[in-house]
Parts: sequence; structure tokens; C-alpha cells
Amino acid sequence: MTVSLDERALLAAQSSAESYAFFLSRNPRKNFSETTHLDWDPQDPIWTLAQPALAAGRLKPAELNLLGFVRNLNREMFKAIDPLGDWSIKSWNKAELNGSPQGGGVMSVVRGAVLEKSAVNMSVVWGPSYPSIEREYSGQPYLAAGVSLISHPYNPEAPIAHMNIRILKVGEGDKAVFWIGGGGDLTPMQRYSEDTDHFHAAFKSACENHRLGDYPKFKQWCDEYFYIPHRGEPRGVGGIFFDYLKVEQADDLALLLEVGQHFARAYGEILARRVQTPFTAELKDKQLHWRGRYAEFNLVHDRGTRFGLMSGGNIEAIFASLPPVVKW
Repeated sequence: MTVSLDERALLAAQSSAESYAFFLSRNPRKNFSETTHLDWDPQDPIWTLAQPALAAGRLKPAELNLLGFVRNLNREMFKAIDPLGDWSIKSWNKAELNGSPQGGGVMSVVRGAVLEKSAVNMSVVWGPSYPSIEREYSGQPYLAAGVSLISHPYNPEAPIAHMNIRILKVGEGDKAVFWIGGGGDLTPMQRYSEDTDHFHAAFKSACENHRLGDYPKFKQWCDEYFYIPHRGEPRGVGGIFFDYLKVEQADDLALLLEVGQHFARAYGEILARRVQTPFTAELKDKQLHWRGRYAEFNLVHDRGTRFGLMSGGNIEAIFASLPPVVKW
């Protein structure tokens, strides 16, 4: 008997809830101090790519550790949702300048019956001329490091989601500035108030756990940012978005940790709840057209896409956010 892709997806998802519960039991929340003192896997290529920046003091081990922890946590969450998914992990190098390295990144992409395409990317790049979108600080030396995540489940009942956290250092000496940014949003085709409320409650909690967190402001920022002008509609049901928050003390970065951890748990729970829901062929076809909205925003309006291209990032990593199959 031939099993359709739709049937295969539902069969594969039967273990997702149990596997996700096991993930939660193995990954209790960590505080800022715990994550900044973690030991790195010496085989992790991001560690090698970041060495010149670490040696020069442009990037601190604690900063790299925090970003690495968030990346690894969300990779494990995806593995729990789709245990049989096929993972592809690739490293890339930014083009050298006069023989000097400028960093790079690592792509982690999973494709499976449950997660049609999900990715967790991490990068550490630097250079002599900041590619400012707003033209402010243009031409000054910079370092940018971050984690970017995107998920396109196969089941149309399960929502698309995006999350990223990042640090940005521009300039030198007394005039140098250090910012953080990040956030996440949910793009369901089938909207469930239970999922929307849970997702927003998680980010509200993340903001309330840190002095820099401002949930009402970040929520409004997200609603305004993830809006598709040519469609006259928002991309989804929102979340939070923040950018250019000035870092004044070491634990300011803990806001990024809160965002990364709360996202992993909230989105993982939503996936575990929805990927087992039966659906029709008509609904799957509708999902492919709905994904077009997501692609349009990322190609036309997304600042991360523009910054990645302007800073000489890896094309495959930049466009990992695009849906695996889409219709217009």
C-alpha cells in the first residue's frame, strides 16, 4: 500500500508530544551565568570561525557561549519534534580581506516528514566597513554575531515561526557602540487563540524577567515591522521585535537568553500540539499559497535579509528562511 506524504507526516508526528516532553525534562532553564560558562565542543566549526575575533578581544567568550547555547537548545527542540528528520550542517566562511579572515557561520537545516524545512543558523562576521541600512555609522569597523531560526512544518495546522537574537558592535575606542536586538513571530494559516495566547505569554514572561524588556513596546514594534504593505495585512499574529538596545552592562545580554529559551519552549509546545492534527489536501494546498506571504516579506522588506547580503553573508544561509514549497 502506498502511503501519501500527508499520511506519512501524521504517522511521523505521533511521537512528537512524548519526545518534546522528554526534551523539556532534559533542558531546564538556565540563567545568564550558567550559559556564559559552558564548555564548547571543540569540533563545533563556529568556535574555529570565531577564534580571530576572540583572540583580538572583539568578541567575548561569554557572548559566544550565550549565542551557542540558544542555538543548541533550539536545535534540540527541533530534533524532539521530528526525531527522524534529516539534518544538514554546513559551515561557511565570509570572503577574506587582504588575506585576513572575516568570520563566517554554520547552517543547521532539518528536513523531514514533520518539519518540512526548519533551520537554526549561527554566524560571527566582522569587517572594516559597517554596512549600515540607515547609513548611520557607515564605514566604521564592526562585528555582528547572532542566531537566526525559521520553521516551516509540513502540517498546515502547525504555524510557521521565526526567532533571532543578535549582537552588533560598531566603531572603535570611546566612540564604539554595542547593541543587541532580536525577537520572534508566529505565522499560522489556521489561527488558534490558544496558540497565539501561549506564544505571546511566553514572550511577555521573557521581557518581564529582564530590566531591558518592554513587552508592550516590543509587541507593537513587531506588529509594525512584520506588516506587508503591498498586501495591506500583517505577516501573522505577531510576537516581539526589538533592535539597537544599547548594552551598558554584561548581563544586558541576558535578555537574548530569555527570548531564546522562552521561544524554544513555547513554539515546541505549539508544534507538539498541532503536528498530529489531521488535515485535508485542500488545506495543504491553501498552506502553500499562504507561504507566499512569508516569502514576499522576507524578499522585499526583511532587514536581516538586507543586512546579510550587504555584509557579504552566505547566500544559502540568508535564504534558508524561504519556504521549501510555495505557490502563488
